[in-house]
Amino acid sequence: MLGIQSLVLFLAAFSSLVLAWDISNENDRHGCQLYSRNPLEGCDRDRTLFVDAVGGNSEFTTVQSAVASLPNNTDTYIILVASGNYTEQVNVTRRGPTYLLGQTRHPRNQAYNTVNIIWSAIAVPGLDNAFTSTLTVAPNLNASLTGSGPTGFAVPDGTPFGCVDFRTYNLNFINDFAPYSDDPSLALSISYANGGFYYTGFYSYQDTIYVGKLGNAYFKNGEVAGETDFFYGFGTAWVEQTSIALRNCGGGITAWKGTNTTFPNKYGVYIVNSNVHAANTSIASVIKGKCALGRPWNSQMRSIFARTYLDASIRPTGFIDWDPARYDNSTMQAEYRNYGPGYNATGRAMAEFDVQLTEAQYVPYSTPARVFQTPDGRFGNTDWIDFDV
Repeated sequence: MLGIQSLVLFLAAFSSLVLAWDISNENDRHGCQLYSRNPLEGCDRDRTLFVDAVGGNSEFTTVQSAVASLPNNTDTYIILVASGNYTEQVNVTRRGPTYLLGQTRHPRNQAYNTVNIIWSAIAVPGLDNAFTSTLTVAPNLNASLTGSGPTGFAVPDGTPFGCVDFRTYNLNFINDFAPYSDDPSLALSISYANGGFYYTGFYSYQDTIYVGKLGNAYFKNGEVAGETDFFYGFGTAWVEQTSIALRNCGGGITAWKGTNTTFPNKYGVYIVNSNVHAANTSIASVIKGKCALGRPWNSQMRSIFARTYLDASIRPTGFIDWDPARYDNSTMQAEYRNYGPGYNATGRAMAEFDVQLTEAQYVPYSTPARVFQTPDGRFGNTDWIDFDV
């Protein structure tokens, strides 16, 4: 009898583990995101907070108030955000896995997102870019600061690593300071943290996405819009199956600062299997043949566009140099099997600042596991990525 009881208890425990709510399980996640009379129906109720701008069934009316209520430990928490516009900055400093979900009936299509988190700020003289960001993921202020000069802000030794697994699904983050490139206006700032952004939109004009020091950011099935250097940083960004919308041409799409480390690193921005295009038909004729794939923020810039569609907005020579010149033998501005009207083989053959990679040359950068590193330089740092999206 005891043997049967033990077996029953074991099977019950095993079943609970197998059936546990999982953020990476599409059915579980979609069940939580769907509208229902009880907003947390389908969610992991023990670990999920609900945010609703109009109150209703929620004790939280802002995303930041929900984030601030979480304990600063390594436990996992989910925040479900009701449809609506939220005018606020969101700042995530905790280490434990933290997941933001937007309510939606179309969880596989970013174009139907119903949650917009909006801020309006610009980096005026004397103000670091970090203060402008709509969403910040970093353990503290020092870790998030951009700074200036070839190496940027010197983050103090001993600064702890922040969130080991931050994710967003079906939200839009917007910095709408001005409808043109003025000065840095960040929609996302992530440093000393791992972040995955799925079916998520980021919208600004200048410096939309900042991936700072020891930042790892993975983007998939979303949209990023900008005009000037709208992917920039020091860390590592992998951008896959993403709509990259050109609101105008200024600087380049990418601008990166490489960093000297005691170990080999592959810090840089990798845009793969994505779609680079004019944001709308009215701007398409204005920017035709004028937009650069990138320019070196410092000489150790690493930016690779691979198997990506380029529309006619892209200039024939692809990448450009900074002014004054920064491009040298340590700069990597490269392409691999791009296509579309913005890929001009004749122009690329004449380009001074654009390299076409062979398959063998591309292989070391061809998967997230080959570029994402731990803070001490170990490759294969991908446990935080949702590869099922």
